[in-house]
Amino acid sequence: MTEIRSAVGRFDDVAEVVGTKRPDAGGCWCMSYRDARVPNLERPGYLRGECAADPGPGVLAHVDDRVAGWCSIAPRSTYRRLMRSRTITFLDDRAAWGAVYFVVRPSFRGRGLMHDLLDGAVAHAAEHGAQLVECYPIESAGTKVDVISGYVGTVELFGAHAFHRAGPTTAHSGHRDRWIMRRDLSAV
Repeated sequence: MTEIRSAVGRFDDVAEVVGTKRPDAGGCWCMSYRDARVPNLERPGYLRGECAADPGPGVLAHVDDRVAGWCSIAPRSTYRRLMRSRTITFLDDRAAWGAVYFVVRPSFRGRGLMHDLLDGAVAHAAEHGAQLVECYPIESAGTKVDVISGYVGTVELFGAHAFHRAGPTTAHSGHRDRWIMRRDLSAV
């Protein structure tokens, strides 16, 4: 059975999915959008702090009580990279939440967990007052997407969950164009 849970109070599970096995190893720790200036050795502590209070940094997928995946979802204003981006620009002044990063652990791939994570992420955002959720996926054109490029999701994934293309970007992931897609929650 798959359950989607908030990352609040679950730092160890978040670390299992997005962390590194060696404390001194370089790695994202899901910080590239939040604040890439945080030094590698300080990233676990920063993310631990994010997991200590609502709304938290995202949601986790658990399959039979084993952590299987992650989606970073938070107010867009908490993502330094988005706030300063020249390639993913603001469409308007609405306060959006951003779903920016997905990870599904290798042994759990091929089960549709990104769909579960996305539904859970949208529900999490709505529970915390979000009126609008944005994402910045790649255009896959129905072709296979490698794991490195696919962390942002695909237009097809978000389209299947009531997101619409709101505007183009000049950003790319794996040489693929990225779009701003939105789902308005204010009418729900």
